[in-house]
Formats: sequence, C-alpha cells, structure tokens
Amino acid sequence: MDHVVLTRFNLPSKGAESYIRAKDGWLAERVELFETYCLPSVLAQTDRRTKWMIYFDPESPQWLLDRIAGHGDAYTPVFRAEVSREELRADVAALFDVKGTELVTTNLDNDDGLAHDFVERLCSAPGRGQRAAYYLVNGLVKSPTGLYGHRDPHNAFVSVRESWTEPITCWGHWHNRMHEHMPVLELGGEPGWLQVVHGGNVSNRTRGRLVSPARYRKSFGTALDDVPEPDGRSLVKDRVVGRPVRVVRDSGRVLVKNAALRVLGKSGFERAKQLLAARTG
Repeated sequence: MDHVVLTRFNLPSKGAESYIRAKDGWLAERVELFETYCLPSVLAQTDRRTKWMIYFDPESPQWLLDRIAGHGDAYTPVFRAEVSREELRADVAALFDVKGTELVTTNLDNDDGLAHDFVERLCSAPGRGQRAAYYLVNGLVKSPTGLYGHRDPHNAFVSVRESWTEPITCWGHWHNRMHEHMPVLELGGEPGWLQVVHGGNVSNRTRGRLVSPARYRKSFGTALDDVPEPDGRSLVKDRVVGRPVRVVRDSGRVLVKNAALRVLGKSGFERAKQLLAARTG
C-alpha cells in the first residue's frame, strides 16, 4: 500500500478558524509548534513508506518560504488558495511514480505529533476489502497543566484506506463523522498521537486523565522533555476532581454540538461558528 500524510498548514480558511488565523503571531507560533512536535514525529517514524504533503497559502510571507526551504525534502510543499477533491487526488497521485494496490491517507494537524510507530501500526492493520476509516483510538494530550492519557474513537488523526480508483482521502468528511460514510476500524494499544493544547488552538482542550510522561518518552522523543513528573497527590486529585469535571464539560459540549447540527445542518453549523468567532475574536 501507499501511505500519505496530509497536513493543512496555512490554507486560507473560510470558516470560524479564519478569525484565529488572522491574529498577529498565529503563523509564527504555528511554525514553532510544527518544528517542535509535528516535523520531528514524522521524521522519526519506524516505517519509512510515508510520503508527506503539506498545503500552504500561495501568499505566504518570505520568511515562511525560507523556513520551508530549510526543511529540505522532509515533505512536499504544495501552494494553493483552496483544494478541491480533484486537485487533491492529482496532488497525491503525483507523489508516486509507481502506485501500489491501495492508498492510505492520514490527517495530521501542524501543531500535533505522532508516536514513532504510528505508521507501522496503521499499515499493519488488517484490510477490510473496501474503503474504511482507521483510528488509533488512544493518544496523549499535552497541556500547561501536564500530560493526559485520552481515548478518542473518532479523533483528528483519522486515516482512510481505499483503492486508488477515485479516492476521497481522509479529508473527504469530518474526522468525527467518518462512521456515517464508511466502515470504521478502531485500533487500540499504546498512545499513537499527541495533541498540544496552546493559546492558538481552535478546538483542542485538556482531556483525559493525568499521567506520568516517563513511560511515553521513547515513543514521542523530545516532545515530552518539558513535561514535569506529577506527584501522587496530583494524580489522586485529578482522578477525584479534575477528570470528572472535564468529562461533564465535554459531555455538555457534545450534546450542544449535536443538537446544533441536527437543527442547523453542517453548513448552518459552520456559519454559526463563524459568526460566533467574529464576535469573540
């Protein structure tokens, strides 16, 4: 099979995220996060079959173009104002001189990271004989308050395995709605991904249970070097107070979001998010 990681870096956005990306310093912060977490994690993969394609705004500033050039051949940069499904198919196909029998595409945000064996575990999973979405359901969330183990069966690190005939890729549908369009395979095991909670996040927040970073350092390299070791009191407090509070918070958000989607539909929901972002941005 052929495997491609797809990343949106600073594609012009028409949704609520556009108000975040328009803020001063957003792009500089993202470059720093990308070079700290995202880039090293892909370069460290134990399975070397991966090709990585990153989309950039064609009007990116010169300093960003210089940083991209400094990354060498770590990925294929593509400059587009927007990406249609047909353009995405053509861009992905252009990465291969000879194609395999199947294509696997994985979404990776530019401020997140992968465990060093993410691709190996993904590509060794059994096939379904048809287009299917794959999720490594266990991951880590790094926030200013510590490191958290989190299980998310429909997370943003979704992969789609399909034939090369008119592929829709992992960008074909919302990552948390893939189950509505195709079979889903959930892969367990050790954490396969790392989300980083920071000031420029659009949707990430602290989730899961507080954990020690020690057992995960081998899988995530230097990404966890600055995470302090929690003491016993902190772990107990998180189990008794912190985690239950986060579960209630997230459950409420899910209920509100699902209700809004049912009433407004996908396009109406996006317009509502954009309006809210404009008022609060």
